[in-house]
Amino acid sequence: MKNRLLFALGAVLVLTTACNRDHKKTIAVIPKGNSHIFWQSVHAGAVAASREAGVEIIWNGPAGETDYTGQLKVVDAMINRHVDAIALAPIDKKAMVGVVERAARENIPVIIFDSGIDTDQFVAQVATDNYHAGEVAADRMAKILNGKGKVAIVAVMPGGASTMAREQGFEDQTKKLYPDIKIVDKQYGMAEVAMSLQKAENMLTGNPDLDGIFASNESSAIGAAQAIKDRKSKVKLVGFDSGPTLIEDLKAGVIDSLVVQDPFRMGREAVQAAVDKLNGKTPTKINNLPPTLVDLLNLNTPVIQAQLNPDLKKYLE
Repeated sequence: MKNRLLFALGAVLVLTTACNRDHKKTIAVIPKGNSHIFWQSVHAGAVAASREAGVEIIWNGPAGETDYTGQLKVVDAMINRHVDAIALAPIDKKAMVGVVERAARENIPVIIFDSGIDTDQFVAQVATDNYHAGEVAADRMAKILNGKGKVAIVAVMPGGASTMAREQGFEDQTKKLYPDIKIVDKQYGMAEVAMSLQKAENMLTGNPDLDGIFASNESSAIGAAQAIKDRKSKVKLVGFDSGPTLIEDLKAGVIDSLVVQDPFRMGREAVQAAVDKLNGKTPTKINNLPPTLVDLLNLNTPVIQAQLNPDLKKYLE
């Protein structure tokens, strides 16, 4: 009897060891949405890092970038599933605090990416230096307007830390350095092209002497560009992010310039930070990625092309 018991215990230990050895770490990567090219590029970067590290990723996010309730449900489901780590782009910096702190209590490390959150219960944050990106946009606007004029902002949505930081950087830099440029209007497109188009049209109607528009994300920039085209307006547009539609409008002169991020790198480094934590390392707490200004002069350079056009098929198909 004793020998049989020892044999059974030994078999259990062997099986347990084998299972632990074969188990791939699983990292849930939860974006704000899925439709924009930006998120597809983040996804590709996350896949690239997962292949390099030999981990699995679960990519799952809400349908729309304003659906924080849907995002809460996704995070809760991943905690209940007991994934090894979570990489999250919070839709709302306050609404997502509870689930992030719940994950921390359950010893699931959380990596925040793209947009900040009002808690410090995360392992690392990987995001564009969004406030500085807004400053870059303000400097560009001042240059193309020769330091004077009236401008408006097609903003994204209240509560989104990344876009709020861009808008604040633009406003602060303008007020601090360019007293002859007046910000006369600011309206939210709620991360939708159609609403951003409507808000931009309202601004153009309400301010017939408007000189410039800053649009602080992909959907707001597409909407603002469409409004300018529809009106055959000469208003100067500085946009944010990139994508085929925005690049075509840049080439056509509808958009003066774009402040762009590196979403592929963001996704890659967010997953890598999670892998480092799971391997007992200490990733950098705040990893700010630099923004880049793209205009017709540098659009076709190899560095910019590589950043704007990652090989999505290689990673997503």
